[in-house]
Amino acid sequence: MSDPKLFGAEGDGVRDDTNAIQHAIDDGDGTLDFPKGTFLISKTITIDTTKTGFTGIHGRMGATRIVMTGEGPAFHILGNHQGTADPNSVKDHTWEKERFPLVQGIEIHGQNPKADGIHLHRTMQTTVQNVLIRQCRHGVRLYKRNRNFLLANSHIYDGHETGVFFDNCNLHQVIIVGNHISYCKKAGIYQHNGDVHNIQITGNDIEYNSGADAPSGDILLEIPDEGVVSEYTIASNTIQATLDAAGSNIWIRGRESEGVFAVRAINITGNVLGSRNENLVIEYGNRVTVTGNTIYGGTERNLRLDHCHNMVVGSNTINSRPSGYPADTSDGVLLLDCIGLNLNSNVLIDHKAGSEASGGAVTLERCSDCRISQNQILDSKHRGIHLIDSSACALSDNSIRGGEKKESYQAGIEVSGGSAQNLVQNNLVSQGVHGGILVPEGTGQVQGNMPG
Repeated sequence: MSDPKLFGAEGDGVRDDTNAIQHAIDDGDGTLDFPKGTFLISKTITIDTTKTGFTGIHGRMGATRIVMTGEGPAFHILGNHQGTADPNSVKDHTWEKERFPLVQGIEIHGQNPKADGIHLHRTMQTTVQNVLIRQCRHGVRLYKRNRNFLLANSHIYDGHETGVFFDNCNLHQVIIVGNHISYCKKAGIYQHNGDVHNIQITGNDIEYNSGADAPSGDILLEIPDEGVVSEYTIASNTIQATLDAAGSNIWIRGRESEGVFAVRAINITGNVLGSRNENLVIEYGNRVTVTGNTIYGGTERNLRLDHCHNMVVGSNTINSRPSGYPADTSDGVLLLDCIGLNLNSNVLIDHKAGSEASGGAVTLERCSDCRISQNQILDSKHRGIHLIDSSACALSDNSIRGGEKKESYQAGIEVSGGSAQNLVQNNLVSQGVHGGILVPEGTGQVQGNMPG
């Protein structure tokens, strides 16, 4: 490996080492082995693996700092991978020159509002581990085409925009595990357009990613123009922000022109989601599973599903903040224009969503073929469940009880508007101002319920 100091770098944090480090790449062996020190650069260090061959950037056990004072990435790693993750599609030049770029053991500190950490272009099996990236615009940006990217055991902190950025990228087989990704203004992890599949986001602390002028998210996946969000697993992460933060802890945004088919096959399991305007929002999604999460402190609401089909939301706790943390949060679950959703075996406590006129802890508007069953919906301010302009929905085997302010609690279950062919059965429901279960004639069948 090439020591940049042997090519003229000082590493004193004063002299500009850009040319010396680029010299080490171009005229050394294509790798960088940094000693302890602070290396000041003002332009991007470009590593083109089609020319250098195999590459790696190695710092001295975290004691190497790269300070980027210019615009763009501190390191730009380029390959020419044209295939997929299928071994039969990988060309010989990838295996002989480009595979497995490795970045480890360094800090990248941005000192320019448009400084980035690392850019990856057409790489195969890039691995970034044990790295600190801070005060950069984008921590790690992937664009064009990349495969089998791994980010592990790293810190991406205090970013001007995003921590990890999938920028209109053709991207499959990514693992993001064991990282702190926090205090980025737009998003901790951000997909914008692109053909993206097979992404594992597991065991990370992803917090306080907010502050951009536009709404943001700790994890924000959106395809406003083209592309798909497919086969994500978001599991066992802590994802939190602040109650005044716009956006959502997890925000997945499909697009109306594609219906529900561009956001699909997503699993959100075992996370802690808390303290934000909304905790989880999915728009135009299909075949999504939301299970076993702890969800709390939604200033406007906890969960919003908008134009979603064929989803399961089960065995979650969906609550307000604990009483020791006083906050005026509405919380609640809102389903809009959804088909074929199953909301099952959740615990929903102390929800203030809705009003005396409309809405409750769980509100369905213009939904069909949905099942709300075996939930505990306790201490709701206005209603337990409100079904509005919805059809062929089953509300079954729920325990529903109003909160302490009896004068605001309208009913346990209410069906209204142009609803039809709904089934309300076997629920344990407390009485509200207007009764326990309000199902006008012609909107559904009521049977086997018990006052609580």
